[in-house]
Amino acid sequence: MLSCWVIYNGSLVSDKFEDQAQLVSDAAKRQGITVEIKKNYEIQMSLGEPQQFPDFAILLDKDILLGYFLKSRGVPVYNEPAVIDLCDNKATQYIRLAEQNIPMPQTIVAPKVYPKFSIRNSGYFEGVINKLGLPMIIKEGHGSFGMKVYLIETKNEFFDKVESLSGIDYVFQEFIEHSRGRDIRVNIVGDSIVAAMKRQSDTDFRANITNGGRAFPVELTQDQEQLALDAARAVGAVFAGVDLLYAPDGQTLVCEVNAAAHIRNILNVTGVNVADAMIIYIQEDLA
Repeated sequence: MLSCWVIYNGSLVSDKFEDQAQLVSDAAKRQGITVEIKKNYEIQMSLGEPQQFPDFAILLDKDILLGYFLKSRGVPVYNEPAVIDLCDNKATQYIRLAEQNIPMPQTIVAPKVYPKFSIRNSGYFEGVINKLGLPMIIKEGHGSFGMKVYLIETKNEFFDKVESLSGIDYVFQEFIEHSRGRDIRVNIVGDSIVAAMKRQSDTDFRANITNGGRAFPVELTQDQEQLALDAARAVGAVFAGVDLLYAPDGQTLVCEVNAAAHIRNILNVTGVNVADAMIIYIQEDLA
């Protein structure tokens, strides 16, 4: 009988993180797998002592060091920590997506500026504004649930924001007005699309449900299906939540790939439990 750890971050107070772990745990138990739900800090990353480990681990968190630690001890980790690492920083993710020719909004990775320093008078930022125009999106490298994503509409907002981000990885991105307040979330397991939903907000430029958006079932076009699959493959994710934007003329763009996507909302909207597909994939992968 296989054994596994389902890991979430114990420092986060919202119940949705424990709920995510419970959904995956229940799916594993339905397949006869012995499961332990663990908060990340309940696993001591002791580098000099032997420990007992499970047959595999599902890392529902961005504790990338824990993922690397488990893998160093011979534990298969889903997703791979290197994939979570890549996707956790939007700048590195967009570099990879562009390398693989994935259609996405025009994006510029901000240069590194150390805290308490500035390049405001260099002319660099004026070049960004000239290229992308206003409004534009500024995204911090690290952020989830639509947090740390800013709609910048004026030059004053722009310069205030970039000055506040010294020492932080971030990107400038074209604002897709046609997709204001709406997107598509596609959940992928392996090489298959398991479920999809349309998200829409009437009050925010972001469609995230956490920010007040609503969700509905959606039927993907063949092009949207292929784009979502291509995006997940580009970053190497076997479990992915791919967010798609509506572009003009019926085109679709990739907003981002989430390597630790939550699955409760898509279960509520579509009735599809993505966790069941995740567990079946892992069993076949380990066989």
